[in-house]
Amino acid sequence: MYRYPTIFLALFALPASGQRATPTPRPQAPVADTSIFAPVDHPAATDTRTGGGAPGHAYWQNRADYDIAATLDIFTKGLSGTLTLRYTNNSPDTLRFVWLQAEQNAFRANSLNSLIFPQESRFGARGFDGGDVIDRLVQLVGTGRTAKPVQLAYRDEGTVLKVDLAEPLAPGAMATVHLAWHFRIPEHGADRMGYDGSLFELAQWYPRVAVYDDIEGWNTDPYLGQGEFYLDYGDYTLALTVPAGYVVAATGMLTNPGEVLTPVQVRRLATAATVDTVVRIITAAELADGSARPTRTGTRTWRFSAQHVRDAVWAAAPDYQWDATSWNGHLAMAYYRPSAAANWSDAADQSRMSIAEYSERWFPYPWPQISAVEGPISGMEYPMIAMEARGRGVQDLYSVVTHEIGHMWFPMIVGSNERRHMWQDEGFNTFINTFAEALRYPEQGDQMARAARERGLVERVMQAGVDTPIEIHPDRIAPNFLGISAYIKPSVGLQLLRQEILGPAAFDDAFRTYAARWAFRHPTPTDFFRSMEDVGGRRLDWFWRGWFLENARFDQAVDSVATRMDGEAELVTVVYGNRERGVLPIRARFTFSDGSVETFRYPGEVWSTNSVSYRRTYRFTGKRLVGVQLDPDGLLVDIDRSNNGWEAAKP
Repeated sequence: MYRYPTIFLALFALPASGQRATPTPRPQAPVADTSIFAPVDHPAATDTRTGGGAPGHAYWQNRADYDIAATLDIFTKGLSGTLTLRYTNNSPDTLRFVWLQAEQNAFRANSLNSLIFPQESRFGARGFDGGDVIDRLVQLVGTGRTAKPVQLAYRDEGTVLKVDLAEPLAPGAMATVHLAWHFRIPEHGADRMGYDGSLFELAQWYPRVAVYDDIEGWNTDPYLGQGEFYLDYGDYTLALTVPAGYVVAATGMLTNPGEVLTPVQVRRLATAATVDTVVRIITAAELADGSARPTRTGTRTWRFSAQHVRDAVWAAAPDYQWDATSWNGHLAMAYYRPSAAANWSDAADQSRMSIAEYSERWFPYPWPQISAVEGPISGMEYPMIAMEARGRGVQDLYSVVTHEIGHMWFPMIVGSNERRHMWQDEGFNTFINTFAEALRYPEQGDQMARAARERGLVERVMQAGVDTPIEIHPDRIAPNFLGISAYIKPSVGLQLLRQEILGPAAFDDAFRTYAARWAFRHPTPTDFFRSMEDVGGRRLDWFWRGWFLENARFDQAVDSVATRMDGEAELVTVVYGNRERGVLPIRARFTFSDGSVETFRYPGEVWSTNSVSYRRTYRFTGKRLVGVQLDPDGLLVDIDRSNNGWEAAKP
């Protein structure tokens, strides 16, 4: 029978004359669930994106195919070019205009970039005044021989241009646009492109169509330098005209080797495609005696073709040594000047090992080649191209080479929006790099040791109170915190998710599935979160919120330990405390008087009903507890470890 609470019995026992009228209860204002465990407010599933994190049955994305011809003028430090863009509208919407990215406009005087980043900073223009000059912009209207070029009107909005189409682009239709342009090449192109003496690295070098997607429509975020790129996929052809003495590396495969290489070099390249040892395609000796090039007068046009990529870039120098090897039929190449040879003679093999590691562990490398190119750019990635400086040593170079090549997976294969969610490519890539670095240089620590070093950095930043949320537009992050916020902190989060929350088997299955689902597509953070839950088998709102969406910190403690005897057994009650908003699993090591230890592990969900206190009672027979230590191996993040232990009083 239900027993009424004493307070109600007392009220009913009052004499009638002493009773007051019971007030009418006021309706309580609704209070939202603000717990760390509250469901994350993800966008609703749609026909294009499922609730399980996969592309939906009606998923679509547009396609951009380019034929580009460009000429490099090494004397004026200028580039001029023409391109044909074939833009296919796979969306359900009729498009009456398109947006083009004109990222060279970041180097105009008084650009938004120049107003945000100091001139001499990494992303500053350093006093250079340049920008794209559009010489011709037309759309081909009609079909076959009756097609006519119609001049297009456009509006310049800095690093993006709104181009009004000559006729509406219906769903399923394709627009063909011809464009001619030129620009002066900045020496320091915001650490994305530029030149060093006679060497040129060309990226963000042609006007390219912005992404129109099912999330934002047209993505018109400006290019400032710190936030990177978001592009659609397509096929490219490149015709790059340079002085005859130059060697060119580019996205795609060289399609006219007989026109730009010597017969010996053609044979060497064919051999390199079949072996896993390094073949020297162009040697320092050949550069010195002049035999490296078929001719050194006039110009030569290097032609490349690339399929199913989201961009195409190139580098050119008259003194590039060229090495090549291969893995599973994929060429792995390195281009470098003789002055960098001490480190770079190893770079082709570093490239080979990198694509092997990432292919075997996560997703097969889909393209026919990967090239590491040496130059002034400290580290930058584009499809099939990784740009790096000469490095402080061979191991230092590998850390950059394998990082930039890791970007072939995130975001070149898994095409996330880097301009809005930088962590979804930089953080993921930093995480997979720990495996590649441990593979090549195990004497510097295995993957867990490397992850521990990253965890220590995050812990120190949290202790100082200067950490920032991960899910924030990269252009809003202070440059000195970009590495922690977009690279290391998300990498540490993935490591925690793999080792401490899901376990390696479930995590690896889910992470591989995410990569396969979204290969050559455009995932959002929600798609990643849902995929990891869908395949991993756990609801992880508390982890996504604490680690990625908010700026939670973490501090577990041993609040109290109480012991008493129950016959021959000792009963121990431990109250575990959580002093900050963020929660993580509990790792506790108990030490006993006989020298034995026991480890207890509890999932993060044990904090779900009380996120500040968790009580457990244990029974131990034949031994006495003398100490409790939380996270004794330092596998979690904890900003105050002074409260992690308890010791029994000395008798």
